[in-house]
Parts: sequence; structure tokens; C-alpha cells
Amino acid sequence: MRVRTASVAAVQGLALALLALIGSVTLFVLTVVSIVLIPIGVGVFTTPAVLGLVRAHAGRRRLLAARWAALRIPAAYRPFPVDPRGGITGRVERCSLLLKDPAVWRDVQWLLVDMTAGAVVAVLAPGLILHGVFGLLIAAGLWIPLADAENGPYWYAFVPVEGWGTGTLAGLLGLALIGVALWANTALVRTHFALVGAVLRPGREGELEERIGRLTETRHDALDTSAAELRRIERDLHDGAQARLVAMGMNLGAIEALVEKDPARAKELIAKARESSAEALTELRDLVRGIHPPVLAERGLGDAVRALALRLPVRTEVDVELAGRTGAPVESAAYFAVSEALTNAVKHAGAERIWVDITHAEGSLRIAVTDDGRGGATVGGSSASDSASGDRDGSASDSDSDSGSGSGTGLSGIERRLGTFDGVLAVSSPAGGPTMVTMEIPCELF
Repeated sequence: MRVRTASVAAVQGLALALLALIGSVTLFVLTVVSIVLIPIGVGVFTTPAVLGLVRAHAGRRRLLAARWAALRIPAAYRPFPVDPRGGITGRVERCSLLLKDPAVWRDVQWLLVDMTAGAVVAVLAPGLILHGVFGLLIAAGLWIPLADAENGPYWYAFVPVEGWGTGTLAGLLGLALIGVALWANTALVRTHFALVGAVLRPGREGELEERIGRLTETRHDALDTSAAELRRIERDLHDGAQARLVAMGMNLGAIEALVEKDPARAKELIAKARESSAEALTELRDLVRGIHPPVLAERGLGDAVRALALRLPVRTEVDVELAGRTGAPVESAAYFAVSEALTNAVKHAGAERIWVDITHAEGSLRIAVTDDGRGGATVGGSSASDSASGDRDGSASDSDSDSGSGSGTGLSGIERRLGTFDGVLAVSSPAGGPTMVTMEIPCELF
């Protein structure tokens, strides 16, 4: 197992060294030349293209860091205008924006580090194995054509090879190098990516800038969500309870006119008015429950989700491990996110069983909603389980796509809802299922 791991790391190190010595050197030279040519005008046209290649090269290394070393290196490039200007003015503006972006200069600095220290660290992984194998070949007799009476012994590292005895020492040194490679190759590859992360990862200022941008985006989402929620409440009141109350008032007026003339007809209208009042009361209760379910306020997230599961037509198991309660806003967001995920599974995934797991660990509320449906769900897509979301209390509602249910439609709506609290959404949904929707919200329990 260790031999296989070291061999894979050696191949990875060789690939990284070639990328550094060929790709990074070439791009660094092109970048320097292009920037130098900016004052005479040529660089204005070439620099954006060259820096685009540098960005792609750095992005590829970030991807390899995630795949080969499980190291996430975020990219914090500044966005370009949505409608960039054309012509020479637009090119000058684009070049200026690129050169003002700190992330671009981190990419350029990384090229310099990658083609020097990065290349050296990467090439050590295959170098240790190859040099060790070469030592074994010397011990096997390769020293004979290499050693020369006129030029003296052949030096293998610090061993002067001029006979079978010193050749055996070279072989032992080769074995030692191979042994070091078995233990160190993986660490060398990780060290290479650690150098990449040290240069490419945004500093404190960059992290704050990215944080401000995310807060601005989530604030806009929260405002849009609130406006959509108000429109939903207004429409539900106008089309539901308000209409029934108006009809009940008209019936009462008719009853006043008929109570003496036609008592039988007046009794019929009284019965209708009673039915209308009961239906209006039911709709108002549903509306209040959609705004903030009483069970959520009284008994917390776990019991609220269990009550939600009982109303579903699909067998749903809820497992809750919480040592306390979160803040009311977080509870509300988590509840409605689970509600939408469950509705997706019922309406669009064709699920027969659903599992909900709610835990709190490492300062975050973690919720996993898993179903045995057809799969194929994607965030922002319109797949089997992401075509639309249900209403606020988890019941099926075909009008939710524009009802302002608090987060829009499907998994994208859940993602926007969680984003308001710096939460994240992850979806695993291969074709044929199962689908697992994982939600995580940073919070503390009280």
C-alpha cells in the first residue's frame, strides 16, 4: 500500500514539476513582457489574454490541490462589470481592472514561487525513487562503464564508486533513498500545494473584502426574500381570508333583510356564514403557521420537523441530536429549508422513504435530508427534485415558484435562504438516486 501511494505521489510530483518548469516559466515570461509593453500600447491588448491564461493555470493548480491533497485554496478575483464597454476604451478598462486586482498579482507572485521552490519540492518526489533505483543499478555492475581509471571514481551522491565494495555502498544508499521516498513522497506533494496555498490564498484584507461582498449579496437576498414574503402574505389574505370575510359580511346583510320575511332562507345563509367563518379561521391559522409555526416557537426545531414529517404522504424518519436550541431566526430558516427539501423529495423525486438527520457539531447546525428517489437534483437546475418547492408548512403547493415562499424555487431557494446566515448547501444526487441534501448553518446552542 505504501509503495503504491509513494509511486502515485512520484507521478504527481513529476507532473507538477513539468507544469512548473514549462507552464509557469512560460507564463511568467509572457506576463512580464506583456506588462512592460503596456506603455507603448501593445500590452493593453495582450495583457488581459496573458493574465487570463495565468488565471486558468492557477485555477488548474487549485483543482489539483483539492483532488490530490484535499487542500481548498479559494479564489478571490474581483468581478468585471456586467456590461463591459467595447472598443479600445473597453480593452484599456479591462486591463486596468486586472492590474488593480490583488488576486492577479498573487497569481504572478505564485508563478515565480512555483517555477523555483515549487518545482524543486515537486521534483524531489520522483527524484528520490529514480536516484535510488539508479544506486541499485550501480551496485549491480553499472559502475564498471561509469568508473574510469583516467577520470577517477564515479561519484554517486557522496560515495566514490570504484569497485564492488563501494558499488555495494551505493546500492545501500539507493535503498535508503527509496525508503525515504516511501515515507516522504506524499508529504512532498502536500508541501508543494502548501506553497501554492501560501501565495494564492487571499490575505486578511482579501478575506475581509470577500466577506463584505458576500454580506452585501446576502443582504440583497434577505431584502428580496422579505419583499416576496410580504407579497405572499398580502395575496393569501386578499384571495383567501379577506374574500371569505367579505362574503360572510354580505351574507349577514342578506340575513338582516330576510330574517323576518323568509326565516328559512335566513337560516341557510347563517349556515353558509358559519362555514365561511370557519374556513377563514382555518386559512388564517395556516397563514400564521406559514409565517412562524407555533410548534417551532414552543418546542423547537426537532419537534417542529417531526410534526412536519407526520403530515407528509411519504414515510419519513427524523433523527435529532441537539443539546439545546438555536436562535429564533436560525431555527426558522432551518425549519423552512427542511420543509422545502422535503416537499421537493415528495413532489419531484418520487421518493418512497425520507430520512432527516439534525445534529450540532463544531459550532454549526447540520441537517441532512436523504431520499430514495430518482436522483438527478442540481442546485439551480430543474431536475427531478429541484423543479419547485413546497409551501411554507411543507404541503404541496403548485404556486410556490412565484409565491415568495421566502427563498424562491427549489434547491436554489434553500441555498439563498441559508446564505443569509452564512450557511452552505451541498447536494449529492446521482442519476437513479439516492439524493442527499446537506445543510450547514454556523450557530451556537443555548
